Amino acid sequence: MNEKLKCIIMDDEPVARKIVTEFVGNVEFLELAGSFENAIKASAFLQITCIDLIFLDIEMPKLSGIDFLRTMNKKPMVIITTAYPEYALEGYELDVIDYLVKPIAFSRFFKAVQKASDYNKHSEPMHDGYIFVRTDKRIEKIELRDILYIESLGNYVGIYTGEKKIIAYLTIKSIETQLPEKNFIKVHQSFVVNLSKVTAIENNEIKIKEKSIPISRSHKEGVTEVVGRRLLKR
Repeated sequence: MNEKLKCIIMDDEPVARKIVTEFVGNVEFLELAGSFENAIKASAFLQITCIDLIFLDIEMPKLSGIDFLRTMNKKPMVIITTAYPEYALEGYELDVIDYLVKPIAFSRFFKAVQKASDYNKHSEPMHDGYIFVRTDKRIEKIELRDILYIESLGNYVGIYTGEKKIIAYLTIKSIETQLPEKNFIKVHQSFVVNLSKVTAIENNEIKIKEKSIPISRSHKEGVTEVVGRRLLKR
């Protein structure tokens, strides 16, 4: 590894902090920058220090891990470390890299941080016409020109190309930041379309091949103007 991921631990249990500290020390591409017993102390540290990865407990005094994540505008990568599996869906909704349930085996820990390392390499928008997304078993490269549309599936997104549907572990809001605005437009809270694939607008729907995609009332004026202008240029 050329660069180490700078990380911190946030957990109110001393034993849990000690275990994760030992795990971090056994991974050559991780660098521990701090260990904190609550979110308040960690927040002060994060205001003056850039961090790549947080190992975050959920049940903490004063401010829970989930509430802490919601307060952050620009989040580092996050791996949840908790004794409570019932928060998993809520965690993934906030785009965490992985969700580890205590007691944590080192093999499971290493798998999670390897995932973070892979994701970190491909987290920036690609200017060569492709993006990388994290799926169930791998990081997958998708050519922008192949995307027809993207649909929100709750904690995931479905990316539809001419050949297949790819389920990726991120929200539609997150993937929007990786797409060039001149090529993609949000037409509904749950849909982003590739402008070059649009064949028509009919009533309150956009047509892409055989697919009809709804246009929401709040997006209709902007979508009609942008897509209509694009169609007239063909």
